[in-house]
Amino acid sequence: MENDKGGRAIATIVLGAFVIGTLDILYAIAFWYPRGVAPDRIFQNIAAGIYGPASFTLGTQTVAIGAALHYFIALCIVLFYWIASRRFDALVRRPIVWGSVYGILVYVVMNYVVIPLSATKRTAFLLSWVVCSVLVHAFLIGVPAALFSRAAMPPSEQPGGAEASPPT
Repeated sequence: MENDKGGRAIATIVLGAFVIGTLDILYAIAFWYPRGVAPDRIFQNIAAGIYGPASFTLGTQTVAIGAALHYFIALCIVLFYWIASRRFDALVRRPIVWGSVYGILVYVVMNYVVIPLSATKRTAFLLSWVVCSVLVHAFLIGVPAALFSRAAMPPSEQPGGAEASPPT
């Protein structure tokens, strides 16, 4: 039975990663496509974190690598929140508040730690992109990460779980 619970938690975390990764990439495409940036270039830009400018000359290989990296990062985001929420139950009791704070922290870490340490170069500052990205990270990345982390917990560990669960 314990393996079923662990399997359910893993499946929920992976689903959460897929959801937030998809929401994030759809946002990026919706923002940049009208500005002349094709979706494959967005994924190549992600891969540029590893390959640098060469990413844009390697074709579909770096598109696929960029997509894989994007969803791997989404998995890390959900997994990290889930691990933290196992220690700090306030994270699952107030998923909207703490999830949105977490999303903003993710934005800060990605833009001021991960990207500067990568092989890519920072793009020019665009206020509309920054404002929208902070909001997206708060509510389409952080909050869903919190909600999926909460859903990945056994019912007995969820807020109100012990009282809400029928006796066995």
